[in-house]
Amino acid sequence: MNHPSIFILPALLAGCAASFPPPTQHLADAESAQRSARELGAANQPNAQLHLKLADEQMALAKKEMANGDNRSADFVLGRARADAELALALARELNASVDVTRAVDTSTLTATTNAAQGAVK
Repeated sequence: MNHPSIFILPALLAGCAASFPPPTQHLADAESAQRSARELGAANQPNAQLHLKLADEQMALAKKEMANGDNRSADFVLGRARADAELALALARELNASVDVTRAVDTSTLTATTNAAQGAVK
């Protein structure tokens, strides 16, 4: 009893498992996080700068792997790139928020001092 489907089915399944689609959406997500981090000034902040550089390197590696047809590996690297870019973004936001808080406190102190000097506060 010869059933050719016994041999064809495993070959088809192996072919499907071997092909991994290009991770274009993950590439776009990582590029978006990277762009946002740059726009918030992560490249000029020492804590965020390292993670942005790592994201840059990982993006370049992922694009090279995609060009070589290694989409599974590229997808993994893009996940790391996105994580580093999002960390750079969070660190940039944190520093910007800290600067904003300092500015607000300084403004409030100046206003209170001015009001006291003008007799507005007893």
